[in-house]
Amino acid sequence: MSAAPLSVTALPQPVLQALLAPLSDGLLLFTGDDRVLLANRAAEALLDRAEPSNGGRALQLRAVLPPDALAHARQQGSWNGSLVMGEAVVIGQVYHHRDGDEGYYLALFRQIEGQEDYERELQQRHAELRQAYLRLNGTQEKLLQSEKMASIGQLAAGVAHEINNPIGYVHSNLGSLQEYLRSLFTVIEAYERALRAPDPKALIPEIDDIRDRLDIDFISRDLPQLMAESREGIERVTRIVRDLKDFSYSGRDESWKLVDLHAGLESTINIIWNELKYKVTLHREYGQLPLVECLPSELNQVYMNLLLNAGHAIAERGTITVRTGVDGDAAVWVEFEDTGGGISPELRQRIFDPFFTTKPVGSGTGLGLSISYSIINKHNGRIDLDSTPGVGSRFRLVLPVKQPR
Repeated sequence: MSAAPLSVTALPQPVLQALLAPLSDGLLLFTGDDRVLLANRAAEALLDRAEPSNGGRALQLRAVLPPDALAHARQQGSWNGSLVMGEAVVIGQVYHHRDGDEGYYLALFRQIEGQEDYERELQQRHAELRQAYLRLNGTQEKLLQSEKMASIGQLAAGVAHEINNPIGYVHSNLGSLQEYLRSLFTVIEAYERALRAPDPKALIPEIDDIRDRLDIDFISRDLPQLMAESREGIERVTRIVRDLKDFSYSGRDESWKLVDLHAGLESTINIIWNELKYKVTLHREYGQLPLVECLPSELNQVYMNLLLNAGHAIAERGTITVRTGVDGDAAVWVEFEDTGGGISPELRQRIFDPFFTTKPVGSGTGLGLSISYSIINKHNGRIDLDSTPGVGSRFRLVLPVKQPR
């Protein structure tokens, strides 16, 4: 028969104090109403280095902890961080446990001895923060790319239409070209027969008849125009595919480069125009901009988000105006103004929050403006909003020409 386990609370207080006395780490056990249940010598010595208090050890501890440390421990179960107790640098940990209506805190302290220990602790914390940052950055990149591909998916039908339209008339022109070639070969054969005949002039009436019947004069006028239209259609398809490729490119390996912002604007407009053209009149008021150091693929996504939002804000017919300009010598701005329904002051405070959307369920992710805000912040810029309900909205992106080093 095994013996019942010994409860720690069954140990007499002097025994606990004796067991904890040799510990170099401080230990303080107290309740939510600041009643100290247990404190070893190391904890008392460290707290004595802090500002004196007539309210007891627990209040001394509250005085050196950050204001939100105990609340964080209650919510998350624990808190840890660096503390300064007098001239000592201390690593502190606070654990919380609730038993019924009673809350208990266990605080542990370890003094960092010497510069080497302090630097080692700082390096460990730095490594932990760096790992957390890398995980967060990787998650952000995946979220950015997912939102970008979701946007392209929503535009897929429009992009397909923009490609099918020029492909359609190029295909039609090729059919006409095939007929034209057949007619021209017929005329060429007639000329060859005439050249081989003893009297070529005798076949001139036949050649004239063939030319009139096949309307060779019209073909000679129409051919250059037909070829020019076909070339323009192929170039348009090439441009759309190139813009789509640039837009969908993942920014993981993209480097900062000096870019013409107008080229990115036109590329984005070219992709989404089928989504807007049936109800939007687009005005361009471009200023003279210097080349701007940026991540062009990410800025293109911001342009797309703001243009699509402006289009969605317009119920039936309206206008979107895209403006650009310089702000002194060190910054430029890009502005999108629409004549849509505007944004109420209540919603204005939340539109950059992740997953917030005013669209019906299934019509938007609520990430467009949040990601746009993050991208502009990453570029050390800002987004200014001016909106009047019933009149429209104006979003202005302000970007530095060169990124700070």
